[in-house]
Amino acid sequence: MMIVAECTTTTPGLREIRAQLEMLHAESLGWARLCCGQERVEAENVLQTVYLKILEGKAAFEGKSAFRTWLFGVIRNTAREMRRRRLLEGLSLRRLGTQPVNRPRLVDQDMERQQAHEALHAALRSLPRRQAEALQLVFYHELTLAEAAAIMSVSIGSARRHYERGKKRLRTLLEHS
Repeated sequence: MMIVAECTTTTPGLREIRAQLEMLHAESLGWARLCCGQERVEAENVLQTVYLKILEGKAAFEGKSAFRTWLFGVIRNTAREMRRRRLLEGLSLRRLGTQPVNRPRLVDQDMERQQAHEALHAALRSLPRRQAEALQLVFYHELTLAEAAAIMSVSIGSARRHYERGKKRLRTLLEHS
């Protein structure tokens, strides 16, 4: 892959990992294709994402298993994450009112959706900033609470508190709208 070929470093550990990635590339692509239902382009995207995770240190080999075992686990988890993300994006689009072409759209349903959408955005705007940030990062950007905490520059406990309070307040606001 392009990223692996472009990696130039003097760190022996990274050089060794690069060599192993190059050696296992064909097998890795085959495994990625299996994890992606034999979709070649999707498998290539998964593998590229895996290589980036490794090079950026988001996935680190700690020697607890064979390198190939670890790599294939990272590929499998990345394929699952990407499939989940696509599924959630599809569900989000459906919730926002996107409907199949062959299904008739009813004006009353569209109005109800629009009103619900406006009520949700109004409720989100009325939340304290930290609560809104926590909900936005976790729900819309699909980040973990730990990732949200890092972005918000707060402890994970604080992020969890803002998240839980925000959900509770949002539920109350939407029930009364």
